[in-house]
Amino acid sequence: MNITAPDADLATAWDTAVDDAPVALSARHDLIAIAGAAGTIWILDAATGACIDTFELPGGALSVALAPDARHAAATGPTGYALWRREDGRTTVRDTGAWSSTAAWADNERVAIAAGRRALVLAPGGGELWATEPAASTVTDLAWLRQGRRLAVAAYGAVRCHERHTHKPVMTYPYIGSHLALAVAPTGRWICSGNQDASIHIWRTRDAGELTMSGYPEKVSRLAFDDTGFWLAADGAPDVTVWDFSGKGPAGTAPRSLRCHETITALAWRPGGGGHLASGGADGTVALWRATAGRPESRISPARILDGDTTVAALTWAGPELLVSAYRDGRIRAHRLPSRTTL
Repeated sequence: MNITAPDADLATAWDTAVDDAPVALSARHDLIAIAGAAGTIWILDAATGACIDTFELPGGALSVALAPDARHAAATGPTGYALWRREDGRTTVRDTGAWSSTAAWADNERVAIAAGRRALVLAPGGGELWATEPAASTVTDLAWLRQGRRLAVAAYGAVRCHERHTHKPVMTYPYIGSHLALAVAPTGRWICSGNQDASIHIWRTRDAGELTMSGYPEKVSRLAFDDTGFWLAADGAPDVTVWDFSGKGPAGTAPRSLRCHETITALAWRPGGGGHLASGGADGTVALWRATAGRPESRISPARILDGDTTVAALTWAGPELLVSAYRDGRIRAHRLPSRTTL
């Protein structure tokens, strides 16, 4: 990889490239992890973009997730998963032969791995702590609730919740269809799935009350709650839709619409709950939004647009001041936004 110095645009912190098509980003503490489609994982210094280590996941990569303290990372792929340790670069690779769609850290000591039809909960070194019973189909997404005490597992037909050492689910939220994305409000009040049938299905965890938002022109494969748990961003249309989950939730309301891209490829809320959202598109643009401004049903214009040459593959925030964009051609850019009110 080659790093170039910041250009004349003072908002550009650094600009680098990797020799593969990025598929996922993760940022924690002082590190950024980049997963390449062929299976190389790059670990970068967030401040400079310098590569401090790499590791390999044979068979290719689908996702990467750094632990909250950035001392470990988990990468998943079509045939297994890998665990990396910062202290000495040690990598543990498990070729399970099962599709591993994603990984999610509960805390610094536990990571959940989607492994075929099951979810495995592992220690950072790879030791299995517990596992779920097989779901009806391949696990598509995972999310932790209740400060890491409960794990939500999405697969065809339902989202199932498991607690420590519970092979069988303690709660099942049924919905017939293929769940493509899972988002859990940081408040723990809501579980949402983005679905193949072009809908968002919502469960209220307090009483399992349900709501479906249908009518999207395309499948909904990207969902993201902001830090407050009051705002949910979704793809599934040319507009990014932003739903208000404050109060009694979105029932009977209309979303705010954010129009910039023809095809949405990435979503990332700015940390801190200020209502700022970044979105990426197949056209190479990254848009920055005051996503919670205006009224329901209003169409919001981007506060700023950053142009790129190829499809935006992934976005992540390394803290509230550094937005990192990965492009399909291998380019990685970091833009610095020095204050919460920059937009």
